[in-house]
Amino acid sequence: MFLGQYEHSLDQRGRIAIPAKFRDAFQEGLILARGFDKSILVYAIAEWRRMADKLAALPVTQSNSRRVNRATFANAFDSELDRQGRVLLPAPLREYAQIKDVVVVAGVYNYLEIWDKELWAIEKALTEQQVGQMAEAVELRP
Repeated sequence: MFLGQYEHSLDQRGRIAIPAKFRDAFQEGLILARGFDKSILVYAIAEWRRMADKLAALPVTQSNSRRVNRATFANAFDSELDRQGRVLLPAPLREYAQIKDVVVVAGVYNYLEIWDKELWAIEKALTEQQVGQMAEAVELRP
């Protein structure tokens, strides 16, 4: 379970350190993918497979399904942590997420999100402002 938010600096090679408490989850590798909100998603291999299987099962005859699959799979990269627990953020993902030098790694239960620090501050403020309204619109089932 990934929880919390952690600030890290991007090194000159485009790598960031994954928080130490999360590294064991990525021992078999990880997938970096384009998020929906100018972020980079980080999945452990097993979790990526579960999510990818659901997407692959969408009907290929529907244009929205094809586009979601293209957006997801064409913008995903497999990777591994180095000995220091760092991962290289591919240039196309860094560009998309507008990552400059400092990032926030946010735990989102079964995956991580990597945000540019400034964009995270905007998203965090917006979420905090609207969380009550959003919670009312979401039906949680026991």
